[in-house]
Amino acid sequence: MADLDPLFTAAKTAMEKAHAKYSDFPVGAAILTKDGRIFSGANIEVISFPEGWCAETTAISHFVMAGGGEITDICVIAEKKDICTPCGGCRQRLAEFAPAEAKVHLCTMEGIVQTVTMADLLPHGFESDVLAKTN
Repeated sequence: MADLDPLFTAAKTAMEKAHAKYSDFPVGAAILTKDGRIFSGANIEVISFPEGWCAETTAISHFVMAGGGEITDICVIAEKKDICTPCGGCRQRLAEFAPAEAKVHLCTMEGIVQTVTMADLLPHGFESDVLAKTN
């Protein structure tokens, strides 16, 4: 297993930059690719709640804009909740880019405390290849 301290630190640092003035619930996420790149994001709220961005969505945006790659690990942290999992929408968004075996690390403020796979989080998610099928 790769040293995940930089991934945890990136998620925690992102969380500290969250714009969560409406929910007061800052969240950070970080994505690690097979080639060692890390992309982080924080939740960004706007007044027309819930039209903001989740931390995972922001991290995915950075990942896509940098050319993507193969996701191996994802780290999620919330200041006010131990073991904060991605919401349902973010589970599907992550599944668009991360393989079923990608590891999702759930954290407290001190570090990673539980690891699951994308398949564990979204066992029956939509698969993009079904849209390419014709009758």
